[in-house]
This record gives sequence, structure tokens and C-alpha cells, in this order.
Amino acid sequence: MSDRQLATAIAMGKVVLGWFRLLDDPGAMLIRPFQSIDPYPQYERIRARGKVVPSKLGMLLVTDYELCSAVLRDPAYGVAPNRELGQPDLGIDGMVHPLEDSFLFHNPPEHGRLRRIVSPLFTPRAMHDRQARIEAIVDGFLDQLAGREEFDLVGEFAARVPIKIICDLLGVPDAEHRRMTEWGTTLAASIDGMGSIAQVRELRTTLRELNDFLAGMIAQHRAEPNDDVIGHMLADGSLTERELLATSGLLLAAGFETTVNLIGNGVLTLLANPAARQRIVDDPDATDNIVEEILRLDPPIQYTARLSLDGKAKLAGRPVPAGKPVILLTAAANRDPAVFEDPHRFNPDRPNAREHLTFSSGVHYCLGAGLARMEGGIALRALFRRFPDLRVGGTVQRRPSRVVRGPLRLPVRVTSRQPAAIG
Repeated sequence: MSDRQLATAIAMGKVVLGWFRLLDDPGAMLIRPFQSIDPYPQYERIRARGKVVPSKLGMLLVTDYELCSAVLRDPAYGVAPNRELGQPDLGIDGMVHPLEDSFLFHNPPEHGRLRRIVSPLFTPRAMHDRQARIEAIVDGFLDQLAGREEFDLVGEFAARVPIKIICDLLGVPDAEHRRMTEWGTTLAASIDGMGSIAQVRELRTTLRELNDFLAGMIAQHRAEPNDDVIGHMLADGSLTERELLATSGLLLAAGFETTVNLIGNGVLTLLANPAARQRIVDDPDATDNIVEEILRLDPPIQYTARLSLDGKAKLAGRPVPAGKPVILLTAAANRDPAVFEDPHRFNPDRPNAREHLTFSSGVHYCLGAGLARMEGGIALRALFRRFPDLRVGGTVQRRPSRVVRGPLRLPVRVTSRQPAAIG
């Protein structure tokens, strides 16, 4: 497909979506240009239509917690990349997309084979061994903000923490961190599909640059073996070059987007809840549940899709035709009143906060969930200990995405500082 044909297809898609939005189709209302507004009232309107809501766009929407959880665990459903969900040909053949070509979008048995190779790097023991390093990284970035009365919390802190940690895991030099951040942001935006030919071209450029960079890293590791993530994958010896590129890129993109938005959403939530903000500083034992409640209430990833693989899948007792997309609104399931009492309220003492579906469930449960939780907890506690009077200092700019939710720019102000480190 030429760029002109692709641009026409994108434009026609927008026209179709606009028409269906006028008809109040729930799928079209969900897939708007981007989610700069609060999406949760829209989820409640979908919930009010029933547990399973059909869309004329050919999908089924689910907000019900029990149904979402059941589908995520049901082997009759599988994942599929955007190109299998109606996305036009983007002209990226031959390039490795670190999300769509990774085990994130593979079904068993391939998914399990690839995931098992890197899963030892994300065990509870591995997380414990990294804790001191993560604390040092967080403190180092906060030290750089000392003496500042204004800064962008995302660009100058929340984004820098996960990129530094992931780059350490991959053995990426500090000088490349800015490029890694830019690549990660572009890849995350591609999850929504393409909104313009300019975005397609940006994605192509990013994939070429990232593929070349990772290929160079892999070649360097072959010449000089070490024990970081790439070294671990090479030592296994079973991954193809394409699988090496995809898995390395996945760790970058997924590790970055989840955590930067957890921190950003967490800051906004805690600024609106002063008692919890003080508690996360005074009582480290309360941190874990506060982070879980943030993940439940305002998750970085809003929904995911599954396909009926062979027509044997069922949903609420009814068969689902093979290839039928089911959109699981996990952010809405996290606010299901049948599971979470007073679900729209932030409750740091919520006893079942950890039961959220933010990290998915079943075989595709997020491999880096433990790392994201640790990074988020350490970052939030250290930030508010260092800057107890932190407050929003300007207009919050949201990410231009309907799948990924979090601030892109969060200007903050401080008028007093406490030179305390994490204890």
C-alpha cells in the first residue's frame, strides 16, 4: 500500500468512526481520536448497557470484572497484533515491531517458550536484589532537582527513572537514554493505531533506528559477553535474531510506558488526597497498598483486546465466532461496583485493591508487574519526602492516547525542600 493509499484509508476510517459516533455506537465512542478527557464516565455509560455490549464496528465491549477476568484466563481466547485487527498495511515489512512482534502478541506455545527465557530476570528475588539500585537512581534524579522551584515532573523525573532502570538491564549507555525515551513514547502511541501518515512515517523512522541500535547492542554483546538481559538471552542460545530484537525492544517499551504513567497518575492522585500523600512518606508499610489503589483507580493501560481463536470461546454463556474481537475494558472492570465498594473513590485502605486487572491476568499477566510496583512505590515515597509541598504549577497535558493514560507534561512547583533520602 502506497503512502497515498494509506493516508486515504486512515482518512476514511476517521469518517466511518465519526459517523458511528453520531449514532452513539459504544465502540466508536470508545475509539475517539485521543483520550484527553476523563474516560471513566464513558465506561459507565457502556456498563449501563449491559455486561456485554456489541458495537457495529464488529467488536464486543466488556466492562464486567468477572467476565474480563474469565476471558483473560480462557485459552479459547488469544491475542493479536493491530494488523490482524483491521489496521492498514503500514509499510513496515522487514522491520521488527517490539510490541507486535514480541511474545506480548504471541499465543501459546510460542508465548510460553519466549517468556520463560526472560522470566528469571523478574522473580521476587531478582526484584529484591535491584531495590537498592532503584532507590539510588530515584535519589540521584531528585538530587538534580534540588533548588528548583518549578519543573516538569514527567520529563525531568517520572520518565527518567524507568528509562534508566531498563537501560541498566539492557546495558545501554547513559548517552542513549534520551533516544530511548523518544523511541518508547513513539512505540506506545502506536498501540492506538495510526491517526495520520505523519505518525506512520515517525513509526517507520523509530523502528529503523531502534532495530539498528539493538542489532548493534546484540553484536557487541556477542563480542563481549556479560550478564545483563541481552547477555542472558544470548546465553540461552535458542532465540532467533528477530526474537532477540523484539524481546529487547519489548522490555524497553513496556517497561517505560507502564511505570512513567504509574508515577504520573500516582502523583496526581496523591496531590488530590493529602492524607494519603503524607502517609506514604510516614508509613513505608502503607506504600504497597497505596500503589495498588492507584493502579486500580487510574491504570496506565485502559483496555486490551482478545480474539476468539477457533469459535469455541464463550462470553456470558454465548458462543463467540472465531476471529471476533472482544475489547476488555480493564480500567472499567477495576471500578466494577460488584467487586470494589464505592469504586470511584480513592481508598488507600481498600482490602482488595490488589485484585485489579491493570496487569492483565492468566498467561499474559505482565512479566514486569513486580518491577513497576517497586519503581512506582520508591519513586512516589521519595518524591513526596523530598518535596512535601509539591503542587501542580500549570496546565497538565495528557498523553494523546486512548489506550495509554497518563500525563505527558505535568508542571509542578515547590517552595520548600527537605534534603531527606529514602529510609
